[in-house]
Amino acid sequence: MGRLSPAKAGLAFGLFLGGLHALWCVLVAAGVAQTLLDFVFWLHFIRPPFMLEPFEVIRALLLVVVTSTIGFAIGAVLAAIWNSVQRSSVEQQR
Repeated sequence: MGRLSPAKAGLAFGLFLGGLHALWCVLVAAGVAQTLLDFVFWLHFIRPPFMLEPFEVIRALLLVVVTSTIGFAIGAVLAAIWNSVQRSSVEQQR
C-alpha cells in the first residue's frame, strides 16, 4: 500500500467518528438511547450506573463537531505515521 493523504484520512476518520456520535444524538432525541445503554451494560454484567439527560440541540451539535475534529486529527496523524513507516520500509529494501 502506498502513501496516504493525511487530509483525506483525517476527513474519513472525522466523518466516521462524527457520524457515530450523530447517530447517538438521534438515539437520545428519539428516547431509545437509555434502553440501548442499559442493554449494553447488562450484556457486560454491569449494573447501569448512568442516566441520560434530556436532549439538547446545541449540546448535540457540539458533541458532533468536537468528535469530528478529534477524528480528523487522529486520522491525519495516523496517515502521517503510516507514510513515515512506509518510507522507512522502502528505504530498507533498497
